[in-house]
Amino acid sequence: MEFDRREDIIAITPMWEGERYPNGRPKVSDKLLDALYDMTLEEVWKAIFLLGYESQFIKMDSLHPEFNSDGTVNRKLIGRAVTAAYVPIRPDYDLATRKIAEKKGYKGMLPNQWIIDNLVDRDVIVIDLFDKIFQGTFIGGNLATAIKTKTNTGGAVIWGAIRDLEQVYSIPDIQVYYRGVDPTGLRKISMLSYNMPVVLGSDRYAAVCLPGDVVYGCSGGVLFIPPHLLEEVIKTGRKSKVKDICGFKLLSENKFTAAEIDRLVWTKKMLDLLVDFIKNDPQGKEFQDLDWSEEYELAKQGEAYGQSAL
Repeated sequence: MEFDRREDIIAITPMWEGERYPNGRPKVSDKLLDALYDMTLEEVWKAIFLLGYESQFIKMDSLHPEFNSDGTVNRKLIGRAVTAAYVPIRPDYDLATRKIAEKKGYKGMLPNQWIIDNLVDRDVIVIDLFDKIFQGTFIGGNLATAIKTKTNTGGAVIWGAIRDLEQVYSIPDIQVYYRGVDPTGLRKISMLSYNMPVVLGSDRYAAVCLPGDVVYGCSGGVLFIPPHLLEEVIKTGRKSKVKDICGFKLLSENKFTAAEIDRLVWTKKMLDLLVDFIKNDPQGKEFQDLDWSEEYELAKQGEAYGQSAL
């Protein structure tokens, strides 16, 4: 057994063909991460859900709201996942994990410190602390400050608790998702895995995160995006966004009913209006690079089979 092992991380992320960190963790580009800030949860979620990734979202409390009182965006959490899972302490196993950590050169008495010391720019820790609240405070003021310093964007998703809430809240630009708040320190846990899959939630409502997944934290909770799907997610999300903008306009002009606009596949007539909107309306300018040939083909197939109301 070894924590944070390159061969293991590569083995569980075989569909990623891009750049990797030295430990094998997928490293999506900063440009793609930046593109997510202007996208909504539903725009980002749709593409991966339709591809069968149905256990990627979990509702959690956040340190800061996504939106200000005037509706402007306040804080989203977007970065690359560093994962770790923990179990209740068992003395013999705990001793074994500490020997592994010592061999790896990890510093600190507690296994939460091992993770935070190794963070880099735009990382987000995703921690399965088995929903432990009492003595389950994975970070407080000191470690939250360390996260902000090492990652710059600052971020944590903790299926457990935090402490020093006032101190953490005052750290500039940090965002944390958590299950509870408690004044106790972190006690009686052992590391189960480091940069391997983690599960947040229960079997009835859970999300799976792998190392290198893209973390998208918003007002509703946290979505974990497989890195090899990110470009498709962004393309599909941008299409959804401009369809909504155009659709709202068509509805306000009473040209279509809500049922017609809300259909999954638009007709050729509607797509023609959409393309014209993108070409001529200032709101469509940023979407002029999108290709709609696939949508036109779906519309053609729908009409051929008499499914114009699809």
